[in-house]
Amino acid sequence: MSYSFEYIDIILLAMIAGFIFLRLRGILGKRTGFEGKSPAQFKEVLKNIKVDQAAKPKENFDDEAQKEFLKGAKIAYETIITDFSDNDNRITKAKPLLNKDIFNQFNDALKERAKRGHFAEITFIGVNKAEIKEHKKIGNILNVTVNFIAEVITCIKDKDKKIVSGDPEKIKKIYDTWIFSRDTTSANPNWQLVNILT
Repeated sequence: MSYSFEYIDIILLAMIAGFIFLRLRGILGKRTGFEGKSPAQFKEVLKNIKVDQAAKPKENFDDEAQKEFLKGAKIAYETIITDFSDNDNRITKAKPLLNKDIFNQFNDALKERAKRGHFAEITFIGVNKAEIKEHKKIGNILNVTVNFIAEVITCIKDKDKKIVSGDPEKIKKIYDTWIFSRDTTSANPNWQLVNILT
């Protein structure tokens, strides 16, 4: 008789265990092979996350971003040099590429040149080399120092067109170190020249 009671106890315990298992599965769920797939309502959110992750290397100024930067820096360098040689005594094309201090310095130099009755003749041959010396991020501002080696033909003439300095027949190699800067949080992708190292 005692054996039959033990048998009933085992059945009861098995039923209780089964009930608990079913309750837990209802609360916690079960593996269905869905892992790794995103529900439809989250697809847009994941898309946005992927776009943000793809944009991060550019914020970090990686190799690809540096190559793109140097292409633009060469164009900016030529634009600024040739604009300084124009004889209207003011910076025009290069203005968006200069911060306020550099723009004022260039304009002051042009005014001084005009006062003396001098004008420049510059033929830009090309940039032989442009390389990033260093880049630093301070807060949201990224500063990039670039070493340029370029070739130009340059001379300064007076109002009677006599040569004051330079040689209109000779190619001159010039070495410059410029610092460009931009706010990484700005929607404006353009860089500005902020300093010229001597």
